[in-house]
Amino acid sequence: MLPSAHALLDMEALTHNLALLRRRAPHSKIMAVIKANAYGHGAIPVALALTDADAFAVARVDEGVSLREAGIHQRIAVLQGFISTVELALHSRFDLEPVIHSALQVDILEAAALDKPVSVWLKLDSGMHRLGFGVKEFSAYRTRLSLCHSVRQPPFLITHLANADELEDNATQCQLDLFSDQVAGLPNERSIANSAGLLAWENSLAEWVRPGIALYGASPFPNRTAAEDGLRPVMTLRTRLIAIKHLKAGDAVGYGGDWVCSRPTRMGVAAIGYGDGYPRHASPDTPVLVGGQRVPLIGRVSMDMITVDLTECCQAKVGDAVTLWGEGLPVEEIARHAQTIPYVLLCNVTPRVKRVVRG
Repeated sequence: MLPSAHALLDMEALTHNLALLRRRAPHSKIMAVIKANAYGHGAIPVALALTDADAFAVARVDEGVSLREAGIHQRIAVLQGFISTVELALHSRFDLEPVIHSALQVDILEAAALDKPVSVWLKLDSGMHRLGFGVKEFSAYRTRLSLCHSVRQPPFLITHLANADELEDNATQCQLDLFSDQVAGLPNERSIANSAGLLAWENSLAEWVRPGIALYGASPFPNRTAAEDGLRPVMTLRTRLIAIKHLKAGDAVGYGGDWVCSRPTRMGVAAIGYGDGYPRHASPDTPVLVGGQRVPLIGRVSMDMITVDLTECCQAKVGDAVTLWGEGLPVEEIARHAQTIPYVLLCNVTPRVKRVVRG
């Protein structure tokens, strides 16, 4: 019998996506972004599957430590870096590579007495205006890091694109031009491209690229699916039908009675809800697959259940498989119905949803 809400993780799709992205950037090394528990997919199983990745990127030092303790040996960059001597010591002990984006971090590095130096990524704020050194200070801090005994030389150089998913926006080209001006003539290896940059901005392909969402088979671009770029979904979120009811015209369904049957309706109840990470604000008519057939969501999403209209799916029965997104149903489409983005849906899948690895 099918379990209740579970996420099938297709590791063959994951390695397919990595290989495809490598072909798109044949002269770059790939730093696979597996922060936030690999976008909800499970950082350790994803890292173990991505044996061909040249490095990994996480957001926080504890994420990097967990990977090391699980036996992951590739290079690991920590995108938020450190803000204390204790966190810096963890970077040194576990051979993690912090992103350096503030004067505080440079001060800590210069005052540190580490058992071994750390490799670092010096970040230029080229237009994101979140983390990183501005143009007026970037060169000075690069010089300080190049002289710092706690830093393994030379530092790597990094920036982050703010608008790469907007193909008609010239902000990305402005960022690329600014970064190019600041690093011109320097021998340091560089990293610019995220998923959108890798797929759409060829001049963002430097020595390193950092794909995230594209690895998992979702598109970074609005109004586009990953399948259009040849990517395959890694996560298929599934559950099962647990009840079928026959309602009459005029019956209201779910909390608030917002959705009212306009005709005699065969209604199915599926065992998944916002307690599992399915979006509470998914609108009526959001597609769901029951036995491979599309049916519309009806009524409000509740904590543990959703309701669907099975009137045109007369063969459906209790126990049938229900797919919420993934194979056969793009997560991008569900995100649009929920007025959100695929990143949110994937990251929000909760721990009570069992991850089932295949391939």
